[in-house]
Amino acid sequence: MRRVQVLLEEGEQEHFRQQAEREGLSLSAWLRRAGQERLRSRPGRRLSTLRDLRDFFRAVDAREKGREPGWEEHLAVIDRSRASGTSGT
Repeated sequence: MRRVQVLLEEGEQEHFRQQAEREGLSLSAWLRRAGQERLRSRPGRRLSTLRDLRDFFRAVDAREKGREPGWEEHLAVIDRSRASGTSGT
C-alpha cells in the first residue's frame, strides 16, 4: 500500500466520511472504491503516438482550471499538517 494526500474543498471530507460510514467503510476505503469504480466505468485509452500524447495534454489543459501548486507549497501544507497534530512541547 502507498499513502497519498488528497486536497478537498471545504466540507467535502465530512460529506465523504459520512457517506463512507453509511456504507460501512472507512474514508480511505470509500475513496479507493470510488476511484476503482471510476476506472472501471471508463475504458482506458492508449497513448501510442506523439499526437495522442499532445491531444491528451491539450484536453487536460482545457478541462483543468487553476494551477497545480509547486513542490514548496506541497511541503508547506505537509509541515502545517504535522505541526497541527503536535502539542508543541
